[in-house]
Amino acid sequence: MAFKDLTRRIYDHTLNLASRKNALTWLFVISFIESSFFPIPPDIMIIPMVLATPKEAYKIAGVATVASVLGGYFGYFIGVYGFELIARPLLEFYGYMKQFGEFENYYHEYGAWIVFGAGITPFPYKIITIASGVVRLDLVVFTSICFQSCFCCCSSAVSPPSNCCNICLLK
Repeated sequence: MAFKDLTRRIYDHTLNLASRKNALTWLFVISFIESSFFPIPPDIMIIPMVLATPKEAYKIAGVATVASVLGGYFGYFIGVYGFELIARPLLEFYGYMKQFGEFENYYHEYGAWIVFGAGITPFPYKIITIASGVVRLDLVVFTSICFQSCFCCCSSAVSPPSNCCNICLLK
């Protein structure tokens, strides 16, 4: 119950940030950290900010997109460096390195689709940014797909359904 209360307080505080004069700065911060470790998505800030200033909608979506991609890099590097420190010793201890190698091969084959899917659905994007770093998914592919999926998702929060990518409405 304590975790639920803590999450609710964080959610309420994040929502409150949308009404401040420096809301765009806070949106950048929340979008960045949500891509790698923060539990509350930036959508709860985007929607009230757009309702308050509709002419700024695509600027708001752009800020959230850039911050999400930069935060995705942070998650990627958590995966790159955290794997050697934490995950590899555990996988070796339990004898799962062979299975991890198979997972890595699948991830390289389907990684672009995995990243895109996580970017447009409620699946925790941070898990995919970290996993992409663990398997060292090609950084050009990672960047391209992150921009596409994050912008599609962020712009779906600011556009009427007739103007946005229909697949993004899944989120």
